[in-house]
Amino acid sequence: MSLLKSLSTVSGMTLLSRFTGLARESLKATAFGAGLQMDAFEAAFRLPNILRRLFAEGAFSQAFVPIFAEYRRQRGEAETKALVGRVGTLLAIALLLLSIVGVFAAPWLVYALASGFAQTPGKVELTAQMIRIVFPYILFVSLVSLAGGVLNVYRQFAIPAFTPVLLNLSIIGAALFLAPYCDPPIKALAWGVFAGGAAQLVLQLRPLARIGMLPRPRLDWRDPGVRRVLLAMGPAVIGVSAAQISALINTQLAASLGDGRISWITYADRLMEFPSALLGVALGTVLLPSLAKYHADADAHEYSGLLDWGLRLAFMLALPAAVALWVLATPLIATLYQYGKFTLNDVVQTREALLGYSVGLLGIILVKILAPGFYARQIMKTPVKIAFATVLVAQTLALILMYRIGHAGLTLSTSIGACVNAALLFWFLRKRGIYAPRPGWLPFVSKLVVALFVLAALLYAIAGPASYWLAASLWEKVLRLAGVCAAGTTVYFAALWLLGFRVADFNRRDAAAQTSA
Repeated sequence: MSLLKSLSTVSGMTLLSRFTGLARESLKATAFGAGLQMDAFEAAFRLPNILRRLFAEGAFSQAFVPIFAEYRRQRGEAETKALVGRVGTLLAIALLLLSIVGVFAAPWLVYALASGFAQTPGKVELTAQMIRIVFPYILFVSLVSLAGGVLNVYRQFAIPAFTPVLLNLSIIGAALFLAPYCDPPIKALAWGVFAGGAAQLVLQLRPLARIGMLPRPRLDWRDPGVRRVLLAMGPAVIGVSAAQISALINTQLAASLGDGRISWITYADRLMEFPSALLGVALGTVLLPSLAKYHADADAHEYSGLLDWGLRLAFMLALPAAVALWVLATPLIATLYQYGKFTLNDVVQTREALLGYSVGLLGIILVKILAPGFYARQIMKTPVKIAFATVLVAQTLALILMYRIGHAGLTLSTSIGACVNAALLFWFLRKRGIYAPRPGWLPFVSKLVVALFVLAALLYAIAGPASYWLAASLWEKVLRLAGVCAAGTTVYFAALWLLGFRVADFNRRDAAAQTSA
């Protein structure tokens, strides 16, 4: 199997997830706007989201996948399945207890998340009520991450990449059909999160059973495999927690700036996550098992070559996405969000936040490619140190920039931090001899710059003035935006083709799939 084919599978499902996610955000903006209630929901959902990234998609995946892949290669199916059962049981118990604590501690958690909410009567109480509803989501989604890690090692990428669609559809359904029965209606979104988490877990059960990896619960934390996962998770949790600590601090800072700031940042974040998940998460998902395989085979040359392949794809696809976010910020926001309670001021303020994020899109995606270069070799300390250095840089900048350019300073500081993170990861990979760039990077980047210039000029010329997007009807905006995006995509890849780029040049064998065969 080709890695490009695996990547296209993950990206295709992720694209579906992001489209439904944008539909979800558009509906939220129309129905609830960007005021007090939406701030409360976004803050309530942010904590389980942070814990999800900390325990599930972040530290757990980085620690579990390489060890699980090793078990599968060296110990056979029976021991591998037993490892899944033991790890899953311990994970479920720990996160069930955490969920219970979160439900009871909800009022105090609001102050930890956004103490500025206390300035607005009723905002703390509403946020606490929604925290109690959404907090168990962390239990569901962590088990989903366990199942997804297993399926990815078996090269079953489609179902794990599709599962976020269920969360989006659940929130959309709750907003449309449950909101009239909730008081206030915003609580329906919290129940949508709860139901979406449960649905994601149920979806994974049949694929696990089909490959014979549906585990039996068994608690044995002394098992050597479980202890290895826990020991690997320790540094990984610390490393991933750096980014989540930064997110918590930014939430506090945004709350202190007044109503609407958290909502504007969140709406911008959803647009930025579209390309970052489509490229960064997809590449990281596909790369990690193959990198682990090359490391187990002591094939340093192919290991480095695979990282080089991922970096070139990231540059080729992330940079045009960043250009598009910058040039088309107003058209994107106006088309997706500017309806109902989402005002003209909300468009302007969300645009400012999105411009800050677009600066660091490449860095955000590169981190998801470079970090697996350490994790696949079970080197955890280096990315941990880099992550905390990045937090210091990002939060120092956040404190400076927020007083100069408001909430946009928070997104810009996040972007700069991501670029610093990527640069340090790259430098240490080079210093340790883990990665050596293949020849041809200078002409590769030079050709990209030419194609990007052509893309930016075209988008600027055909997008039209901001006043059009702010006044046009829904279908006028949708059709014109679709045309602009299609034209930009066609011209960019046509320019690359004329400059000598070919799809075959990016084809690469999937090493981990050979183990599966």
